[in-house]
Amino acid sequence: MGIPREAVKLVGDIEAPRMIGNKTGTDWTGRMNTYSRARVKQRDLSQISGYILKKDSPTCGMERVKVYPGSGQAEKKGRGLFAAALKDHRPLLPIEEEGRLHDARLRENFIVRVFAYHRLQALFRGTFSRGDVVRFHTAHKFLLLAHSPKQYRELGALVAAVKQHRPAEFRKLYAELFMSALATKTTTKKNVNVLTHVFGFLKEHLTSEQKQSILAVIEDYRNELVPLVVPMTLIRHYVDLLGVDYIADQIYLTPHPKELMLRNHV
Repeated sequence: MGIPREAVKLVGDIEAPRMIGNKTGTDWTGRMNTYSRARVKQRDLSQISGYILKKDSPTCGMERVKVYPGSGQAEKKGRGLFAAALKDHRPLLPIEEEGRLHDARLRENFIVRVFAYHRLQALFRGTFSRGDVVRFHTAHKFLLLAHSPKQYRELGALVAAVKQHRPAEFRKLYAELFMSALATKTTTKKNVNVLTHVFGFLKEHLTSEQKQSILAVIEDYRNELVPLVVPMTLIRHYVDLLGVDYIADQIYLTPHPKELMLRNHV
């Protein structure tokens, strides 16, 4: 399109808009779609675990992109042409839009999905055994529960029946349900539920004072007096101190590097 390129806009049908140059009226749709379909299949994009798109862009907008009808006002119901090709070719890939990442919960959810998708890709990169699947799923149980209790149960049933599926079929079913579950936003209520579950594995090893300390911090989090990092840090302390392996291996405790400090804001 040249550098600098002219400004463009989406015109026509919401589901299949044309990308038209603002000044010249050049129709770039065919060339943009051809480029997009080829680009999303290139090796470097096949190895990524997340993608951030440009807000409102006729090429890279994830949603609510202006589409101009033949007459009347533009409707903010479109997708950028490259964004559409990327989502169609990689439907499970975590994708977010730059503007939405200002929301602390959306930002944390996106990064959780990026790291989870990376682990999922590693699990299914080659051949995998039933044991590999069980270990992966077991480590993600509390993380899944914090996002979607319904899909947490469905995934458990799917893993229990893993021998009834061909490997390729199981890979597809599990990956779709796993990423769909994590795309569901977690809430304070769901996190409190998981924190309480974790506490149940610890309480037999704790003194009365230690139990009260943990429960008080969970209650503070429930009442939004402290962020999630506070009860999580306290629980991780006791998990490490007591050596409770089942809980220590739970991805929920460290779904992303602590240096990102994402749970300081949710």
